[in-house]
Amino acid sequence: MKIEKDRVVRFHYTVSELGQEPIESSRDRDPLAILIGHGNIIPGLENAMMDKEAGATFAVDVKAADAYGERRDGLSQRVPKKHFGTTRLVPGQQVVLQTNFGPRAVTVQKVGMSVVDVDLNHPMAGKDLHFDVEIVEVREASKEEIEHGHVHGDGGHQH
Repeated sequence: MKIEKDRVVRFHYTVSELGQEPIESSRDRDPLAILIGHGNIIPGLENAMMDKEAGATFAVDVKAADAYGERRDGLSQRVPKKHFGTTRLVPGQQVVLQTNFGPRAVTVQKVGMSVVDVDLNHPMAGKDLHFDVEIVEVREASKEEIEHGHVHGDGGHQH
């Protein structure tokens, strides 16, 4: 079965900045499960998966614009320190901030007495990425998964 819109794909990946050591890999845990065609992964990686089948392995370079976008200036925000709980913060550190729109990865820029300046750009924004991918499984999505726009159960959302 080939990968196409409204199919569920389980895959392993290793990602690195072009020419650098790997940043993250799913090899030490379960494969990631995504619903294709619903914006659940970066466009450059999703496009590279199209028409592949279970068992396929491939490498793909994804430009920043097709990954997490270009870095945008002026995307910093001052946040009350209490929102970070008891985490000890240092500039350059990446932390997940709970926002009104759900969790968001931010980078600490400056730590004050009661406020913290954070950069809201995704930590991988502006970076060209290299992925090594192994497709583990391809299946039809259920009607409910398509309606919700994401995978349920194994490797996906539990409601």
